[in-house]
Amino acid sequence: MSTPLLPIEFADLEQFAEKWCLPSETERYDQRLNSTMTDMQRFYDAIAARAEDALTYCDKFSIDDMPEDAKHLMHLLYSMIQVSFPIEVWRQPRIPDTGSASLTCVIEPSL
Repeated sequence: MSTPLLPIEFADLEQFAEKWCLPSETERYDQRLNSTMTDMQRFYDAIAARAEDALTYCDKFSIDDMPEDAKHLMHLLYSMIQVSFPIEVWRQPRIPDTGSASLTCVIEPSL
């Protein structure tokens, strides 16, 4: 059994951690494009239900002194944001009518 990535209080979300706890915007975007709508919907439903609790948990720490498991939880929240428009609006992983457009972040936030 592998070591949990998330705080014990969020063990119910651990099933999504390996796939969605991604540290960069580019990785999260690529994961979105390579996921099915069914997989994204399942992830979104689970994390959206716990998002407020997750934010409250992460807010206990300074951004500069956040434990690794809390960072992973924050990355999971960032992934929730990444899949929110495909789930809530577009009903597909890609932005409609953008063809082969892609997203490349040059600068990432410091977390």
